[in-house]
Amino acid sequence: MTQLKEWARDNSTLLYFLVAQFIAIGAGAASVLAYMVKLETRVETMEVRGAAYTVARMDDMKLSIARLEQNIEKNEDQIKLIRDVMTRRLNINP
Repeated sequence: MTQLKEWARDNSTLLYFLVAQFIAIGAGAASVLAYMVKLETRVETMEVRGAAYTVARMDDMKLSIARLEQNIEKNEDQIKLIRDVMTRRLNINP
């Protein structure tokens, strides 16, 4: 037992270094674990909140696309009308 105490006294710097290293590794592991838990919580929150938001945005996009398609059809009809009027005046048969 006395030899162990002497060895510890002689190598106290090494022992302090090893203890500090274990504490640093433990703190790093705890930090990584806390980060992973926080990240998982954020992902779950985004999945829960984001699902309704995404569905609402998709519905808005569908409505916008439908409006654009209606405008395209309306514009095509107007172009056909203009073409018909212009070709009648020029006496050109398309």
